[in-house]
Amino acid sequence: MNMDAALQTFFSESRELLEQMESLLLQLETLDEASRQESLHGIFRAAHTIKGSAGMFGLDYVVSFTHAVESVLDRLRNRQLSVSDALVSLLLQCRDHIAQLVDSAEAGNHDSTIVKAGQPLLAALQSYLVAGAAAETKAPALPVSEPPPFERLDSDDIASSECWHISIRFGRHCFRDGMDPLSFITYLKHLGDVVSITPLAEFLPPASEFDSESCYLAFGIQLASSASKQEIEDVFEFVREDSILHIIPPRSRLQEFVDLIEAMPQVDQLLGQILVTSGALTANELQRALQLQQQRSSSHQPLGEIISSTNAGIQPVLQAALDKQGKVRDTLVKEQKSLRVDAEKLDKLINLVGELVTAGAGTSLLADNLGDSALNESVSVLNSLLEAVRDAALELRMIPIGATFSRFQRVVRDIAHELDKEIELVINGAETELDKSVIEKIGDPLTHLVRNAIDHGIESPAVRAAAGKAEKGTIILNAYHDSGNIVIEVSDDGKGLDPELIRAKAIEKQLVDESAVLSREEILNLILEPGFSTAEKVSNLSGRGVGMDVVKRNIAELRGRVEIISQIGQGSTMRIILPLTLAIIDGFVIGVADEQFVVPLDAVLECLELKQQPDNPFDAPYFNLRGQVLPLIYLRHCLGVEGRYPARQNVVVVQSGGISAGLVVDCLLGEFQTVIKPLGKLFSKVGCISGSTILGNGSVALILDIHGLINTMTESEPQLLQ
Repeated sequence: MNMDAALQTFFSESRELLEQMESLLLQLETLDEASRQESLHGIFRAAHTIKGSAGMFGLDYVVSFTHAVESVLDRLRNRQLSVSDALVSLLLQCRDHIAQLVDSAEAGNHDSTIVKAGQPLLAALQSYLVAGAAAETKAPALPVSEPPPFERLDSDDIASSECWHISIRFGRHCFRDGMDPLSFITYLKHLGDVVSITPLAEFLPPASEFDSESCYLAFGIQLASSASKQEIEDVFEFVREDSILHIIPPRSRLQEFVDLIEAMPQVDQLLGQILVTSGALTANELQRALQLQQQRSSSHQPLGEIISSTNAGIQPVLQAALDKQGKVRDTLVKEQKSLRVDAEKLDKLINLVGELVTAGAGTSLLADNLGDSALNESVSVLNSLLEAVRDAALELRMIPIGATFSRFQRVVRDIAHELDKEIELVINGAETELDKSVIEKIGDPLTHLVRNAIDHGIESPAVRAAAGKAEKGTIILNAYHDSGNIVIEVSDDGKGLDPELIRAKAIEKQLVDESAVLSREEILNLILEPGFSTAEKVSNLSGRGVGMDVVKRNIAELRGRVEIISQIGQGSTMRIILPLTLAIIDGFVIGVADEQFVVPLDAVLECLELKQQPDNPFDAPYFNLRGQVLPLIYLRHCLGVEGRYPARQNVVVVQSGGISAGLVVDCLLGEFQTVIKPLGKLFSKVGCISGSTILGNGSVALILDIHGLINTMTESEPQLLQ
C-alpha cells in the first residue's frame, strides 16, 4: 500500500468528518429526542473514525485528544449526560482543536504548542466525565420493570397456526380502576372467532399473599380474524398502560408482512420504522422495546434482539426487515461513493472541451458552406454529442452552495453568543449550484456580510422587544438563478440602514461633498466605499472602516456586483449578483454593422422586427410591446459601432434583475455554443462587456453584459423605468 496516498486520504476524510461533526453539533439543541440520538450517534461515529484512522498512522496526539472527546460523546448518547449550550460549545471547540491537530500532522511540523493548547479543553472534558461518573454512582439503580415471560409457545407451533396468538396479563389495579377483564376478551368476538382461551395460572401468588382487590388474571387467546395487529391491540386500549400485552400474528400474516417489507421503497429507515410501517409491530410495542433498550444501555443490546425476545413469533418478519435495511444501506453507500480528481486535471478537461466546441462550430460552418446534406446531418449528430459532453464536463465543476451556507451556522452561533443576541439562521436555495472556483472565492465576502448583519443589523433582545419585534432575530441566506446569473442574498430583520446617518458619516469622512445630490441607492452604496463605518466604537468585529469595500472588490473580481436594499426598522438585504462564470455557455449571436456580439441565451426572452413607423421612427427610445412600454438600447450607439443602417432592424428582448429591455441590432445570427475567454485587465472596467469568444469562422465576438447595458440605460434615461 502507498502509505503517503493513504495518509492524504486520511487528512481529506478527517476534514469531511469534522465538517459533519460541526453541522450535527449545531443542530443538537433544536432536535427532538429521537433525532438528537441519531445525531449523537453520527457525531460519535465521526470522532471514533478519526481516532481509529489516526492510530493507524501513529498520530498518538490526535488519538489521545479524540479519545477524551469520544468518551464524553459516549456518555451523551447513553443519556448519562444531558445536552446543554455549554457542552455543545465545548464540543465545538474540541472539534476545532482536532482540525488543528490534523492540519499540523499534514504540514509535517508536529508543534507541541498546539497539543498544549488542548490541555484546557481536556480538563473541561474531564470535568464532565467526573460529574457523569459521580451522578451515576449516587443515583440508585433503577429496577428493570421487564415482565416475566408469558406462556412460552414453541415458535414452530406459532408459525404453523392460522390464528392470532394473544397473551394478556391484566394490571394489578384493574379491578380498582373499575375495569372488567372479561369484557375485553368478549369484545374480541367482534373482530373474529375466539378459537381458544387458556388461563395462565403461573402469575397467581401464594394463597397467603392473595389480595381480593387485586387482579391476577392472565390469558393466552387464539383468535381467527382478518383484523390488523393495531386493531386487535386497540381492543385493550383502556387497560393497555397497566397491562402486559403480546400479539403474535398467524403464519399467513407473517408472510404478508414479509412481502410488504420487500415491496417497500429503497429508503433508509430505522428497524422499528420498517416493522411499524409493515404492520408487524405496533407503535406501542416499539415504544416499549425502546424503553427496554434504554434501561439496558450498559449492555448496548441491539433493538432487534429486544424485539425478538418480547415478540418471538415475528422472527421471520424481523429478519426480513433487517435484510431490507441492509440492502438499502448498501445501495446508499454505493451511491455515495465518489472519486477524488485533482482540480488541475478537471480544468484541463474543461479547456479541452472548450476547444472541441470551438472546432465543432468551425466544422458546422464549413458543412453549411459545402451544402452537402449527408455531411450536415453527420455534423448535427456530432454537435448534439458535443453539447452532451459539454454539459457533463461542466457539471463536474458545479457544486451546491449549501455546504458554504452551512458553515455560517457556527459563525452566527458564536458571534451571537459573544454579543448576547438571539439569532436564527435560515438557509434557502442550498441546492443552487455554482462553479467550484466561485464557491471558493465567495466565502470571505459572505463572511463579512453575515458578521455585519449580526453586529450592525440585528438589535439586542431588549431593543427588539421595545420595538415590538420578536426577541430572536433572523438572518436569511438565499441563493437562486436569475436570467443567467447567480443571486446570493444575505437578509436580516434588524434595524435597517439609515440614509441620513450614512450621508452624514460620508460627509464627515470627506467621501462626498456636502452639496452633492445623491439618490437613495447611491447613498446606501456609500457603505461600500473604503474607510466608511457607522460604528460608534471600534471592536473586534467592526468600526475600523474595512470590510464592505473588500466585499465590493472581491465581487468585482468575479465580474459581479452588490445591490443594497433596506428599510429602516424592517431590515436589510445585501444582494450579490454573479455571472455563472462557466467556461462554456449557450449564446445568441447578433450583428451590428460588421461586428458580431453574443448575448447569454438565458437572458433572451424573444426576438421581434423593429418596423419604421411615423409614431416610432428609428432611434426612438421605446417600443410598444403588446401594449407595454419596452425601453430600447441601440447597440450601435451604446458601443460606438459605425456603419450604415440596414433596411430593417431587429429587437432582442432581454431581461436581467427583473427589468426588461430591447437590444436594437441589425441582424440575428442564431444560437451558438460559446466558449468564454476572459478579457484582460485593460478591459476590466468596461461595464457592458463580460468576456469574449471565438466564432466558428475564427473571428472574435464580444459577450455582452446585459445588466451593465441596462444600468447604462437607466443612468441615461431613468424615466423609462419608472
